[in-house]
Amino acid sequence: MTYCVGILTAEGLVMMADTRTNAGLDNIATFRKLHIFRDPGKKLFALATAGNLGFTQSVISMLREGLEREDGRIERLIDQPSMFRAAQFVGEVIRHVYRIDGNAIEQIGASLDISMLLAGQIEGRSLRLYMLYKAGNFIEATQDTPYLQIGEHKYGKPILDRAVTYSSDLYDALKLGLISMDSTMRSNLGVGLPIDILVMRRDAIVPEVEHRIEAGEPYYHDLRERWSAALRKAHNDIPAPPYGKNKSP
Repeated sequence: MTYCVGILTAEGLVMMADTRTNAGLDNIATFRKLHIFRDPGKKLFALATAGNLGFTQSVISMLREGLEREDGRIERLIDQPSMFRAAQFVGEVIRHVYRIDGNAIEQIGASLDISMLLAGQIEGRSLRLYMLYKAGNFIEATQDTPYLQIGEHKYGKPILDRAVTYSSDLYDALKLGLISMDSTMRSNLGVGLPIDILVMRRDAIVPEVEHRIEAGEPYYHDLRERWSAALRKAHNDIPAPPYGKNKSP
């Protein structure tokens, strides 16, 4: 299982992904799921992946190495002239890999329920965030819905729903994303450390933060403890329900 989230704000972008893969209780490993494509100062794309690992790795490799066109040209993700065209190209590569490998994978009973987050900016254009589905189609984050999730998203969603807005401070968005990730890891053992994070300020076209959070990192450990303590305090501060034996006379 996987959890990845992208948060788009007026100031910039936060993306993060866990690294745990789980093919059974005795086959747990670590693989990067947040991939960066860059042409420094000109283009920066981030792609987070969830689903069948072999399939998603094939897509990532083809996005880097290129898709051969009928005239012999090799077209890569970094060659795309706009974020919309980039999303279309990722969708095309997903469909291309499916035509090659999809039937064989499904015939042996393996899951192909994949999804991806694509975000980034090209110099002179807007910072954008998309979610792509198995069919290669996609939706885009908006000011009304400024975050997108893939993978095991249900445990972290309530935190983002209550607290994240398009006007959120960029590093508040990072903090809330990490709380969302922690809530997911506490409820699903298929999601786990390390966590890869990217923070990108609008129009900078370079990462402001590109970091991997390992087990035992002091800030993340402190965040987990403070969030747990805050939840316990909130619970204790709420009056008991006025029902049954607690009902007021």
